[in-house]
Amino acid sequence: MPTATLPTADLAVYAARLARAQAELARHGADALLVGPSADFFYLTGYNAHTSERLTMLVLPAEGDPAIVVPTLEAPLLADRRDLFALHVWTETEPPTAIVAGLAGSPDVVAVGDQLWTAFLLKLQAAIPGARWLGATEILRPLRMLKDAREVALMREVGRRTDEAWAEFVTRPLSGQTEAEAIDRLSALTRGNGVVANWGICASGPNSASPHHHTGDRVIQPGDAVVFDWGGTLEGYFSDVTRTVHVGEPEPEFRRVYDLVLRANQATLDAVRPGVECQELDRVARNLIAAEGYGDAFIHRVGHGLGLEVHEEPYLVSGNTMPLAEGMVFSDEPGVYLADRFGVRIEDAVVCTATGGERLNEATRDLLVLE
Repeated sequence: MPTATLPTADLAVYAARLARAQAELARHGADALLVGPSADFFYLTGYNAHTSERLTMLVLPAEGDPAIVVPTLEAPLLADRRDLFALHVWTETEPPTAIVAGLAGSPDVVAVGDQLWTAFLLKLQAAIPGARWLGATEILRPLRMLKDAREVALMREVGRRTDEAWAEFVTRPLSGQTEAEAIDRLSALTRGNGVVANWGICASGPNSASPHHHTGDRVIQPGDAVVFDWGGTLEGYFSDVTRTVHVGEPEPEFRRVYDLVLRANQATLDAVRPGVECQELDRVARNLIAAEGYGDAFIHRVGHGLGLEVHEEPYLVSGNTMPLAEGMVFSDEPGVYLADRFGVRIEDAVVCTATGGERLNEATRDLLVLE
């Protein structure tokens, strides 16, 4: 879920996105799109509606003018978007799903946002009987996946600011701090660069072999591998970076694994170009890691899309034959995890350009040995 509105974006940006969404509705034979608070809502409106028991909903017909149904107490927040939408304000005693149904008319096919609460969806289905319901992913995926120049610029800038936080972070020792203390310091440095940083993972020692470790109170010690996976948002757009460091001199196998993951990270980047299937990037990294005997220790896909959500389409995983296209942004994050010993992951954000892949963050990928 995004964490900020886009105050600097021209309303024409959203008008164009809405028009493209209507074209996709027509292409898929759907009559209306219903989207509640979500990254999709933010993408189409520029307004960061929060999820609550009070329904806020974008109603976008395949033909005609878009509307937003909004509770009275939040209507002032949308005053600056009246040129884009008709606002339908509901009071505490009105059923908002009935208003949505009235705006939707009598559609045969309704596309609905994937993140809408079931409580709202069931009421809408009762209020619009006889309609066939589709998930909105097929409608909105072509829009959200292909970032425009401004979106890429924001992601490049949030990546740069995240990199700067890392450069400052690694100037101090780690030994003796808890995982929680370490990630709190890194997040504070990231926030100090104007990034909304409210998440992150620090996994030390044997915990580093757990890719989604829950950061805790383990004290970082000499001999530990330490994985940091963190980022944040700038005007709603995410950075997502992972770096692995070592406290004290690492054993030879750690150096070997680190070099292998680094080469897999580079090989994935080198394989990026328009037309290449998403699964091919995963195959490139996986084959390289498997060739050196660590295939079973690479336990996740090589990447995921990045934008207004930290995980979104496209997913770089075996079986995904979708071709890469210019403007797609995704992570490049091979990893090797040896249970009860250590893990190594190196992650960058990458944009697919007309000529290949370009990293959106450049925090050093050299093996750092810290005190």
